[in-house]
Amino acid sequence: MTENIDVALVAPRYLAGGGDPAWITAPLHRACGWSARPDLLVPRVVLTSPDKKTVLRLGPDPDEPWWGFQHAPVGEQRAWSVSFGARTPVEIIAGFTDALTDPATAQAPAPDPYEPLRQAGWVGDREHDGLVSPDGLSRVEHFTHGFTDCWFARTAVSEDPEGLIWRAYLSGDTPAHLINGFTRALADPAPLLRDAYPLRVPLNVRRQAHVTITQRLATEVDFALERRVTALANRSKHPVPTPVPPPKAPRPRRTR
Repeated sequence: MTENIDVALVAPRYLAGGGDPAWITAPLHRACGWSARPDLLVPRVVLTSPDKKTVLRLGPDPDEPWWGFQHAPVGEQRAWSVSFGARTPVEIIAGFTDALTDPATAQAPAPDPYEPLRQAGWVGDREHDGLVSPDGLSRVEHFTHGFTDCWFARTAVSEDPEGLIWRAYLSGDTPAHLINGFTRALADPAPLLRDAYPLRVPLNVRRQAHVTITQRLATEVDFALERRVTALANRSKHPVPTPVPPPKAPRPRRTR
């Protein structure tokens, strides 16, 4: 007899909390060939891409972002770096990592990273050169001033320091299709699945988040990660054209 279990569906997804880091690390290691640097005495994960150009460092540092990606320069592509706070939902980070590990995404022209947000109803932010979510809790900004060029994302329930949920930073040289992968996952209206008991949604978003307790097949929940790993492993088996240098993200019309 198939067992059902209680799960929580959380919307909007940027309020769902961090989730299981294995949603990112397991596919990178098992499906995409990223090598792990074992250090049993340090609570940190270091993964390196097969070409040795990209490094992920994941560690519980209370004063720094937990997720950090660094990519070395390759040809005309300059070095870039990306970071995500501890409570950034892993499903949103996966939009970035899935684009990073999919050779096919670098072949197609990269759309404006703002476009997925506009299509989801995000609107211009009067105080910043960016877009803000319909509920006003999440914001994405492409900041350019002088020699500074970078993307910021921030989710917060108030302007007070304790109201911050998570933030992300993507350097201006990050390829546009990777930024687009992140914004597409951020804008996705589908709720995220979290444990129902105990509910691990951050305490300071309980009033703003829409949480629905429902039932799912235990096998569906237990094997979701395995299905994700298999899907990404199968994706890499399809041949793709010779990669070309990815375009940079377009600059915004306004600067400050």
